[in-house]
Amino acid sequence: MATEEMQRELERINQFAKTPLTAEQVYTFTLRLCDNEVDRDLERFAPEALEELGRLFVGKSGVFDHQWSAQGQTARIYRTEVVEEPAVTTAAGDRYRWLKGWAYLLRTEKNADLIAEIEGGIKKEVSVGCSMGRQVCSICGAEGGCQHVKGQQYGGKLCFTELREPLDAYEWSFVAVPAQRGAGVLKRYGQEDRQTALLRKQAALGQKYLKELRREVVRLAMLADDGLDGGVFAAAADRLEEPELLELKRAYEKQAARRFPAMPQLRDREAEQRGDETVFLV
Repeated sequence: MATEEMQRELERINQFAKTPLTAEQVYTFTLRLCDNEVDRDLERFAPEALEELGRLFVGKSGVFDHQWSAQGQTARIYRTEVVEEPAVTTAAGDRYRWLKGWAYLLRTEKNADLIAEIEGGIKKEVSVGCSMGRQVCSICGAEGGCQHVKGQQYGGKLCFTELREPLDAYEWSFVAVPAQRGAGVLKRYGQEDRQTALLRKQAALGQKYLKELRREVVRLAMLADDGLDGGVFAAAADRLEEPELLELKRAYEKQAARRFPAMPQLRDREAEQRGDETVFLV
């Protein structure tokens, strides 16, 4: 992913983050949320409903098996797009359209197994939870029941329920068997491009540099003031960035130098005469 594109994605993601996230802190993936194909329940989303569903699903959390629990929150959708495939025709006889979602989760120890399962194709199928304003018979357009039976053919047309006018989107969920056959995490082909790999390497080096800088600042602070609580100061240093850390480093270096002046390392003539080597101890 190019640098500019990555920055745009991070800007979208950070609309939902309390603290701005960096590229190395997030894992992103895409999924097929829903489409306008007739599903296993003999229902389908109206083609025009997908656009509104896309707007409603931005910011919604992913869970497991539609269990609405904060503990089960896994990821969040940060943008969507309706994709049209002119070469594919649905069972209803119109052009196939589907709702694509981009989701992110944090690269934490807790999420490591989930990321591995997504990458390995284990966690793949998804299902959506939403509220629709109208349920219409595809044969007669009636709402609330009619004589037509879902799954039957009438004059060469399949009977199904068309879901129209989305009212709300609640969540999307990893499931074993989704109602919509095509819904799920989209497979990514190829390896990470060289530019992205380089950026990740540079970010890792930057994090290592900041870690060492914070450690050095804490060490100098303890030398400069032996009454300082090291644990409290280290926690405070973890929230500082390079400019503040460098300023503290310079200040504590001066204080530590005043408390512990450098000992002379030149051999004096008297020491040479008595063979005293202690002046070389630093």
